[in-house]
Amino acid sequence: MKDLARYVAVKTLCDIEEGAFSNIKLNYYFKKYDMKPIDRAFTSEIVYGTLRNLIKIDYFINKFSNIKTSKMTKWVLNSIRIAVYQIFFMDKVPEYAAINESVEIVKQKEKKASGFVNGVLRSILRNREQFNQINVKDKIKKLSIQYSHPEWMVKMFIDEFKEQFTEELLKANNTTPNLTIRVNTLKISKEDLKNILEQKGIKVYDGVVEEALILEDFSNIEKSEEFNKGLFIIQDESSMLPSRVLDVKEGMKVLDLCSAPGGKTTHIAQLMNNRGEITAFDIHEHKLKLIKDNSRRLGIDIIDAKLKDAQIFMEEYTDYADRVLVDAPCSGLGLLRKKPEIKYNVKREDINKLTLIQKSILNNAAKYVKKDGFIVYSTCTITLQENEWVIEEFLKENDNFVLEDINEFLPQELKTQKKYVKIFPNVHKMDGFFIAKLKRIR
Repeated sequence: MKDLARYVAVKTLCDIEEGAFSNIKLNYYFKKYDMKPIDRAFTSEIVYGTLRNLIKIDYFINKFSNIKTSKMTKWVLNSIRIAVYQIFFMDKVPEYAAINESVEIVKQKEKKASGFVNGVLRSILRNREQFNQINVKDKIKKLSIQYSHPEWMVKMFIDEFKEQFTEELLKANNTTPNLTIRVNTLKISKEDLKNILEQKGIKVYDGVVEEALILEDFSNIEKSEEFNKGLFIIQDESSMLPSRVLDVKEGMKVLDLCSAPGGKTTHIAQLMNNRGEITAFDIHEHKLKLIKDNSRRLGIDIIDAKLKDAQIFMEEYTDYADRVLVDAPCSGLGLLRKKPEIKYNVKREDINKLTLIQKSILNNAAKYVKKDGFIVYSTCTITLQENEWVIEEFLKENDNFVLEDINEFLPQELKTQKKYVKIFPNVHKMDGFFIAKLKRIR
């Protein structure tokens, strides 16, 4: 295949429209076609860049196509989309190459549409100066197009965070996140791993979280010797914080009610020096395998991963745990830099359904934790409904719990006037996250 990188980009975007996850599909195709690191990087940039700017790209395509995007086949539309992304966002890609290769990709599945695709892209190129002209008066619609977030989401963010903050948030959501790893201190010190990576020519920076390192120029990371030896795990800094806030000690009994793929679970084990008992639940068998694989690679043997639904109360765990982590299922709106497809897959009504699940799991957790023990509630979203409101309602209904101040467990950069913390990509340069800690007092 002449242009595998672009072909895989189109294929992945089509799969995502069918409900696939970007990272899983990309990794699948990278392995299937044994793609070179340079091609992987090019494909990833096209896929994630197109997703981050999808609404704006479609708005522009519709200006110059007599067939609207809603009427195009997925293959044709995504072939046009990736060319538009390359023309307007990738300075080093020649315009003729972006157009010609998309036309060739279309020919592979819909040969008769190649002339149409060529015509649309040539028309777009002739009118390229109009790309940033969004002739829309409505404030929410204009922000929706400019930053490629659905209108309902823009409205919700403005209602919760005001307009200026929302625009900064939307802009940050369209940026590429840092590659962050958590050093596995059971096997190596942070400084020693840093030295090893730097000797390989990788740029390494300290994160604000104690075990975090931020990396640049590290391609094919999961095939590296250091990864396979279990010296680190790929994990955003925000995601490391719930385990630190849990404040575990050696020998404790810990429940992780929503544990896959195991980033936080293995971090808890690391903080316990691999001494104690961690019972980790998840509702998907294949995700439990991820926990077991990660544990094995990291040298951890205190995690008992079980196929359990955290929404269903399990009497055998009543008053069982010193600590309980509820990293609840959520809308994932804090992860839009990393998984931009979430913007288009999540609907407003999904948040209402998720809130019911979050409350159900948290209420079960309240029965599992011992007196004087703690629950940490966390999500990778930034909505009031899934975070502050869940905690407020829980405390109203459970007067044997109080909200604990977590500032002593936070890096200086994240300390807050509130007892809980809410992390935003535009403020903290991390994934959006919410973390609160609850103590059972009787």
